[in-house]
Amino acid sequence: MNDYIIRATAADSQIRAFAATTRHLVEEARSAHNTSPIATAALGRLLSAGAMMGSMLKGEKDVLTLQMKGDGPIGGIIVTANANADVKGYVIHPEVMLPPSQSGKLDVGGAIGNGYLNVIKDMGLKEPYSGRTDLQTGEVADDLTFYFANSEQVPSSVGLGVLMEKNNTVKQAGGFIIQLMPFASDEVIDQLEQNILAFSSVTSVLDQGATPEDMLSMLLGNLGLEIHETIPTRFHCNCDKKRVEKAIISIGKKDLDEMIADNKEIEVKCHFCNRAYHFSVDELMQMRRKG
Repeated sequence: MNDYIIRATAADSQIRAFAATTRHLVEEARSAHNTSPIATAALGRLLSAGAMMGSMLKGEKDVLTLQMKGDGPIGGIIVTANANADVKGYVIHPEVMLPPSQSGKLDVGGAIGNGYLNVIKDMGLKEPYSGRTDLQTGEVADDLTFYFANSEQVPSSVGLGVLMEKNNTVKQAGGFIIQLMPFASDEVIDQLEQNILAFSSVTSVLDQGATPEDMLSMLLGNLGLEIHETIPTRFHCNCDKKRVEKAIISIGKKDLDEMIADNKEIEVKCHFCNRAYHFSVDELMQMRRKG
């Protein structure tokens, strides 16, 4: 099954919903960054959320950035997504290993710790929109649920999950975001709460072969679910050698002079996809002239 997101409504548009399967893109991120299982779970959850939130953006050039910064050993996670649901991201310390939580699961909350979630939406205005909330649990889905309610005043339920194989590759990944519109009735809210309580977990239903459509049927099937759109999603980085060259030029002539004086080729890696770019001394000298 390819990675994709579905966009839907329910209860005569009193509810809007998104659900995604993201195994391939999370596995691509794991492979690119060589993440430990717990780092894969943390990054994979935020990538899945970023893909769905990116698909909510209106403008073609709009960009979403999610930053989770905590005092746990993982350090932090950064994910960016665009309106086409292209997503990329990295963890600061991808090698972190922790014992399982008390429930026997990967302790993502312990890996992230206490800190904040920052959501930045660059929509081509003079200043990007930025909303910041304190982390509630570090479990990603809980923190995004809190963010939507407090920063965007949209009551929401967020479910995210990453399931690992025994060889530490990604077996399943995905999630959902369900949001109540301001005119939602008490009856609709009560029924939705019951449905969410009866839902097991994202990873368990995906591992049973469920699709994003099946997930939303479980959550909204008795509320008049209407599926409107299927959106492909992927792990995709738009870095290239020209962009990296501009970044090197921006560090200033003094640092460039030091690199040239070393008389060695340099390697620069993209944070988001870990792709390596090499620049010869001649190329550095050409950059020095441009700068």
